[in-house]
Amino acid sequence: MKKIFKIIAYFNRLILPSLTKNGVDPIKASKFQLLLLGWRYYITKSSL
Repeated sequence: MKKIFKIIAYFNRLILPSLTKNGVDPIKASKFQLLLLGWRYYITKSSL
């Protein structure tokens, strides 16, 4: 199961934008940006 999450995490790095490099503040982020942050956190946590 971890292998699947590692593959998804790899594609997340390639496809999805890095919001922390863009300086997005989580307090001022839109709902879509919060969704992306949550998704990337969940996948990263599951792959470790």
